[in-house]
Amino acid sequence: MVSPHMIHLRKARRGKLPPADFARIFSLIDPQNFQECFVSWMKSVANLTEGEVIAIDGKSLKHSYDKKFGNRAINMVSAWATSNKLVLGQIKVDKKSNEITAIPELIKVLDVAGCIVTIDAIGCQKEIVNLISQKDGDYIIALKKNQKSLYESTEILFQEAISKRNEGFKASRYSTREMGHGREEIRNYLMLTDISSRVDPENKWKKLNSIGMVESVRTENGKTTVETRYYISSLKLDARKFGDSVRSHWGIENSLHWILDVALNEDDCRIRKDNSPQNFAVLRHIAVNLLGKEKTKKLGIKNKQFLAAMDDNYLTKVLGFSY
Repeated sequence: MVSPHMIHLRKARRGKLPPADFARIFSLIDPQNFQECFVSWMKSVANLTEGEVIAIDGKSLKHSYDKKFGNRAINMVSAWATSNKLVLGQIKVDKKSNEITAIPELIKVLDVAGCIVTIDAIGCQKEIVNLISQKDGDYIIALKKNQKSLYESTEILFQEAISKRNEGFKASRYSTREMGHGREEIRNYLMLTDISSRVDPENKWKKLNSIGMVESVRTENGKTTVETRYYISSLKLDARKFGDSVRSHWGIENSLHWILDVALNEDDCRIRKDNSPQNFAVLRHIAVNLLGKEKTKKLGIKNKQFLAAMDDNYLTKVLGFSY
């Protein structure tokens, strides 16, 4: 016998449940409890390998703003396991704050021991570095002029090392070259260690063992551009690991944010009442994890989603997938 609850769910899946019912349900769910359930689920099923790169980055839900009540679009900060391709957790940025306050709260609920946490320059904060270190994780964090003294010391040290061809420095180098579609890009990675006395003499940054530089030389349509970026890190001397980790960080854009927008239409979603936007963001992350790990069908996420909506047997397979 099919329960009324199951009939309700089937109607929802086949588009027969009024949209207002969806909005009402998800606007009433406590978002913190929902997020805690998600993180607990991921901790129970995700087996992260030693050295897993966990990329942390924010994404705005463009149409979640509500002019009527003066609410701006919400921003969600997510943690993405780049090798396992799983969302490990997420947190909403407070409307009166920014990612600087949200990132520590997300790290607190994650298990980052043995992993490498990568964050862009907004995460270059002493509290964030200390928190990752306290949880036995490593970090690679982009460095910009938001940390003026640290940035200037790092820039000067790299200029000195390059001018002396690394003589007198503990250095490691690594380079990559990519060609395609009329474009060539060479990335030169340089890592220096035993530098804390030069860049952080007061030891304000916990486990600051090395600094990294990425020089990107890009040639396209006969025009060459050069971009240099700096990073701080707790890693020991290994330019290849440093370079691979920096490259892996941007997987959160290509493997998560792109899927959310293109396959799940996140940016076009106009759900905006009460807790609904935040809860639907978590729901989409659940879908990304389940659909991404279902490997019996060689299909993209969007086609898997459509098949799951049409085929109860395939839906059961997706929902019952064991990591």
